[in-house]
Amino acid sequence: MMEAQTITFEGFKPLDDAACEERIVAARRKLGDRAVLLGHHYQRADVYKHAELTGDSLQLAKLAAKTEAEYIVFCGVHFMAEVADTLSRPTQKVILPDLNAGCSMADMASLSKVERAWRELSEVLNPDETITPITYINSAADLKAFCGEHGGIVCTSSNARQILSWAFGRREKVLFFPDQHLGRWTGYLMDIPLSEMLVWDPDLPMGGLTPQQIKMAKVLLWKGHCSVHQMFQAQHILRWRQQHPSGMVISHPECNFEVCKLSDYVGSTDYIIKTIAASAPGSRWLVGTELNLVNRMADEFSSQGKSVQFMAPTVCMCSTMQRIDPQHLAWSLENLVAGKVVNQIKVPAYEAELARIALDRMLAIS
Repeated sequence: MMEAQTITFEGFKPLDDAACEERIVAARRKLGDRAVLLGHHYQRADVYKHAELTGDSLQLAKLAAKTEAEYIVFCGVHFMAEVADTLSRPTQKVILPDLNAGCSMADMASLSKVERAWRELSEVLNPDETITPITYINSAADLKAFCGEHGGIVCTSSNARQILSWAFGRREKVLFFPDQHLGRWTGYLMDIPLSEMLVWDPDLPMGGLTPQQIKMAKVLLWKGHCSVHQMFQAQHILRWRQQHPSGMVISHPECNFEVCKLSDYVGSTDYIIKTIAASAPGSRWLVGTELNLVNRMADEFSSQGKSVQFMAPTVCMCSTMQRIDPQHLAWSLENLVAGKVVNQIKVPAYEAELARIALDRMLAIS
């Protein structure tokens, strides 16, 4: 019996979205319970609608691991698929429909740069005794493994405060990567002075800091950010409040410090959704997070008379996640139907073991 051949993507490029939708639905029907489709909150609508499970990255990885599915098709970005693979059972395979779906924030902190920072810090103090490394879940698996190896931990935008409290209970300082804004806002909520939260620039010797600054700092914030949330500015809120003084502003903690301070509510995507859902009919909201999610909420809550408005005047969406389009989803599913696994995300065993340690530390306390 001849082995099935991998279906190339070339034949899917010219397909329009309607044709792709028919093929996605047909492939899903053939695969049945053997596959589960995960859709992140920021995913484009024409892909999101096919997902059986939707939510934040960690939430989706945990839910997928509990299913009986052989294939986990993650419509998100690379680090999300890595988390799903790390938490999944050995019999499950994780597929990312387009391998180019990455995360610019995750790319701002590489293992080589973090290891160099650790070596440079060791010239001033003993980091394994004085610093807890914390990586935001929006990071590569090898950084989670680094944290696992060095007594560190993973955090999400929902549990960052709990995680920092845990870290300070073990060591006196924190190295927080890759998102400086989440780290700064969380530290501020814990009454850590801004003067004791210093930015570590990985492209400068010693992070651009003096030995005295390193010794004084309580939190070292990696110079990284989300390319979407950096677009929201304080002036957007101030201008909107002039027009809608009774309206409410809600933002994701990946936004800069000034935006978070001016917001009425700050929290994860799940928190944003639940807060607006629980608000009074007819309420008006300005939202500082990804465009696809904001548009979805605007449609969902319009029947309740709620106004949900995107904060920035310019379009800013998770462009790398947008690379997972109906064409790539149809292609990956039809290959699974044919018995071929394409674009499997597999974290090396030694990395997965250490990354799992850092993830399990987080899951044990949040």
